[in-house]
Order: sequence, then structure tokens, then C-alpha cells
Amino acid sequence: MPRIALSTIFYLSLATILWAGNAIAGRVLVGSISPITLSAVRWGLAALMLLPFGWRVLRPDSALWQNKVRFLVLGLLGVGSYNALLYLALQTSTAINVTLIGASMPIWMLFIGAVFYKVRPTFLQLLGAIVSLVGVSIVLTRGEPASLLSMQVVMGDLLIMLATILWAFYSWMISRPGRSNERQWPWAEFLMAQVLIGFMWTMFFEGAEIAAGQAFIGLNYWTAGLIIFIAIGPSLVAYRCWGLGVSEAGPTVAAFFANLIPLFTALLSAAMLGDPPKLFHGLAFLLIVGGIIISSARSHR
Repeated sequence: MPRIALSTIFYLSLATILWAGNAIAGRVLVGSISPITLSAVRWGLAALMLLPFGWRVLRPDSALWQNKVRFLVLGLLGVGSYNALLYLALQTSTAINVTLIGASMPIWMLFIGAVFYKVRPTFLQLLGAIVSLVGVSIVLTRGEPASLLSMQVVMGDLLIMLATILWAFYSWMISRPGRSNERQWPWAEFLMAQVLIGFMWTMFFEGAEIAAGQAFIGLNYWTAGLIIFIAIGPSLVAYRCWGLGVSEAGPTVAAFFANLIPLFTALLSAAMLGDPPKLFHGLAFLLIVGGIIISSARSHR
């Protein structure tokens, strides 16, 4: 029988809902703010909002500085690179390509776990990955799988593939605490360490965008509201929930919940456009959830 606590389901589901909102907001903001600038503003605001709660991690005697290499990598993989690559991918790739490639995350989780962490996937995990991926394909093709044959690979597809692989590494890292055992840290300090270092990486990438003459930003009340939402929901709240979910369920099971992102994206888009959900949405939901249940029946931490 599946052994996923209700709290874990809540954490991982909330994270995916918020990241679905991030995908919608990111698409809406295309043309209003350049992709790296959006990532930089997002994480700069997130760091400022988190500072009153997590500032102690910046003290000279903090365990952060004894584990600075680990957090430089965590900040790069989870904050600095993934989001910049996602926003860059949306500039040249279609939404169906980006979300479909991102749905390959359970496969990468299983592969990275087997190669780098010596965690061999079970038959049920592999079967769950296939079932869940079929559900994602139904959502993205709107019930017409034959449309996959007409997809073309562009640079954005390669960028989101790289982002997905990096996120898989990040999830495995946070599931295996370092020497400082950061699971014992106050949550705000652990998140602050990642956000601040990730922001520093993003500013490095922002310098390249500025040097290339590609940075721009155009603010109004609507775009400012979307950026604030991205800085709070998909950043602070979602990352906190994902960390909790990964710690409790393990990175492999958590990855299957990420397949809910394109489903939630489709449903949120439909709600915003006044288009009610279709029958294929329900079928896709059953397949994605079925993949989660199958994979977690005998999950390995």
C-alpha cells in the first residue's frame, strides 16, 4: 500500500500549484521584462522578504560558511540556474514543448539516483513513471497524442532539458543533508542560504544579459503584481513546501508530483480564459495520480 502522509501530499501539491502559476505568470511577462532580469528581481525580492526571519544564517559563526561549497552548488542548481533557464526557454520554445520535457523529471530522478546515489529504481517506480508521463502527454496534446509527431526541437527545448536535469540533482542533494545536517536548522535560515546564494548566481547571469544589451524591464501595476506573486508564492512558499515534501517522501516520489504542474497549468489557464475543464483533463489527472500511487507503493528513500 502507498505510504505517503497527507502532509506530504499537501506540501508537494501546493508547490506544484504555485509553480503552475509561475509558468502562467512567466508567459504573461514575456515582452515586459527580460528573462534573466525577471529571475534576478524575483529572487532579490524573495531574499529581502526572507531576511527578517533568516538573517542569523549570515553571521560569521553560522554553519553556512563551513559548508559554503555545498550551498554554492545548491544555490546554483535550485535557484540560480533552473529559473533563469526556464524563463529563457519560454522565449523560444512553445509551452507544450517546455512542459512535456519538464515532465521527464521522474525519469531523470531515477537515473541520477541510480548512478550517483546508488539507489536502484524498482519496477513499480519505472511503471509509475510511464503511467504518469502518459497522463502528462494527454494534457499537453489536449487528448490528441498524434500532435506529438509534429513537434520540432528548438534551443528552448534544450534549455528546459538542462534545467530539469539540474533540478533533479538539486532535489537529491536536499534529500541528503550535508555535514552540517541542515535539516536541523530553522527553516528560514536554510531557505535564506539557498535564496541569497542563488540570487548572487542570478546577478552573475544578469551581468551577462546586460553586457549583451538584452536586459529590459517595463513595469505597471499588473506586471508589478505578477512579479510580487512570483517572489512570494512560487519562490518562498513553494520552495519551502518542496523541501519538506522531498525530506519526507524522497526525491523520486516527489518528482512524480511535478507531473501535476502541466495539469494545474492547463486548469488555471482554462479558469482564467473561462474555458471549463474537458474530459481529457480528468483522464490525465487519474493517470498522473495513478503513477504517483504506483511509484510510492515500494518507494526507496
